[in-house]
Amino acid sequence: MLKVPEHQVAGHLAIDGKLGPLVDDSGRFYKPLQGDGRGNKELAFYESFSSDTRVPDHIRKYFPVCYGSQLLEASNGSGLLHHLVLQDIVSSHRNPSIMDVKIGSRTWYPEASDNYIQKCLEKDRRTTTVSLGFRIAGLQLYGGKESGYWRPGRKEVQSFTVYNVRSILRRFVSSNSSIGNENSDCSFAPSIYGGSAGILEQLLELKAWFEDQTIYHFHSCSLLILFDKESVSKGSASVPEIKLIDFAHVVEGKGVIDHNFLGGLCSLIKFVSEVLSDSKESSIKDCVESEKPGICTDNGNCQ
Repeated sequence: MLKVPEHQVAGHLAIDGKLGPLVDDSGRFYKPLQGDGRGNKELAFYESFSSDTRVPDHIRKYFPVCYGSQLLEASNGSGLLHHLVLQDIVSSHRNPSIMDVKIGSRTWYPEASDNYIQKCLEKDRRTTTVSLGFRIAGLQLYGGKESGYWRPGRKEVQSFTVYNVRSILRRFVSSNSSIGNENSDCSFAPSIYGGSAGILEQLLELKAWFEDQTIYHFHSCSLLILFDKESVSKGSASVPEIKLIDFAHVVEGKGVIDHNFLGGLCSLIKFVSEVLSDSKESSIKDCVESEKPGICTDNGNCQ
């Protein structure tokens, strides 16, 4: 039984009679092959990537598993259409907080038409793509059973400034991330961004590969960051994940390092590192404050 993904935060949504991806209950994600050859290019990338012995095993975990393609009824009722069959990344998460981050200061690919390049340039300049080397393309934050999810609309996300991006990265790992609360406590930063299996270490592992790999250039790809906030708040183990997605515009590297993607990845690492450092400094300060001896005044009252 196919259905609309519950936790999709960016891209084309299969709602209101529109064409979009579907999921099933077995942990598979069905993405319609895009027109203009883009869908076939993405399928070709997955086939090439899966068999390329130059890609280290420890890097493959950052990419969804591809199970080939399948002919399915399109979500918009237009008839049978070929779909990519991929791993449903969020299927193993109960109430995931998710962030879709588009990496690179340039999202258009070299072979694109002038009209497409102009369209990308306008969007890149209007968002933080040019200034930061990445932009948040979509997100949802789980606030608990009562408040549910906060999922800003597409227009709001596209209006995010550098300040907003920094704020969202803090709010993403905060226990008090409810709407209207600007004082994010970043209490989950050490367990989600930090640690040997945290987001920062995973990003650094990806960075090390991109500093050497010249096989592919990843144009307009996204990095999906997700974790189960409810599990973390209850003290349960919840390993955060990152996955690279959207490969319709990947081209051959031809022996050249992908500086566009690498630069954006380094910028994201810097921002995540800052949040983690701030949370550690705040924890140390709170600890010191709690251990300060009381100061007694002349009348015997302690402060």
